[in-house]
Amino acid sequence: MKHLKLFLAVVGLTLCFTAGAQSQNAMRLNEYLIVNTADYQDDFGQQNAWIELYNSSYGTVDIAGCFLSDDPDNLTKYAIPGGDLATKVKPRQHVIFWADNLPDRGTFHLCFDLANAKEIIFTKGDGKTIIDRIPVRHDLGENVSFGRTTDGIGSTDGSGEGWEVRTSTSPAHYNSKELINKGSKASRMKEIDPYGWVLALTAMSVVFVALILLYFIFKAIGNANIRAGKKRSAAVAGTDVNKSAYGEVPGEVYAAIATAMHLYQEDDENHDEESFVVTLHHTDRTYSPWSSKIYTLRETPQVNKRRR
Repeated sequence: MKHLKLFLAVVGLTLCFTAGAQSQNAMRLNEYLIVNTADYQDDFGQQNAWIELYNSSYGTVDIAGCFLSDDPDNLTKYAIPGGDLATKVKPRQHVIFWADNLPDRGTFHLCFDLANAKEIIFTKGDGKTIIDRIPVRHDLGENVSFGRTTDGIGSTDGSGEGWEVRTSTSPAHYNSKELINKGSKASRMKEIDPYGWVLALTAMSVVFVALILLYFIFKAIGNANIRAGKKRSAAVAGTDVNKSAYGEVPGEVYAAIATAMHLYQEDDENHDEESFVVTLHHTDRTYSPWSSKIYTLRETPQVNKRRR
């Protein structure tokens, strides 16, 4: 039994680590900016080079323990620390790392910059498996970024299709204009249901379905309570709950009832006629509790004298 529990624990931990590793594969280097003079600012109000990562999956990915580097010979140059909730990237969302060579400023400040970097490499927690890499272009002007045309889509080396020079940067936002133009959920709902009929019918349907379900639930609970009460009563009386409350009726009783009904319906077999005369005989009594006066008198109070 102990060996079985140990085996199950090992299998569970293996599955957890495997799931975590597979989810990290969904992360993509999405965009970067080298020369930042009038673009995005960090939490210290400084304008530095930045790198954007994008979670292309539909599940939250924890990138703590992964690595970022600008040197293919040193893939573990910057280890993303754990213990920061912001390292858990939500589905289809972005996270920004500052390539300012100031790692003491926090989790998202790297220990290298992009001024002389040849490429950006994102590596798994094992320090060996490269998830994504992008060559760094130094021909970009000020405040001009290089990124994917559509978030998360394109080659994993930055040299194929799906990449573009972006004069209008979009740090921590969608690169695709289609996603930007979709707007908020409220605006999309307004386009689908301009008069609100769909929303109203949906809300009413939910209410009525809930009421119907409550009716059946309460009815089932009531019937169950009634059956339980009958069982308790039968247990106390020592009878069978499936039998009548009056017990089993003998066949002679039914025969007598049927005979009486038959005789009542027959003209020549009626019962004797009753006179419907009540005779009352007067009886004299010398004493009657109803006329006794002792019930209308109070008892004389008794005084208890204490001995001194």
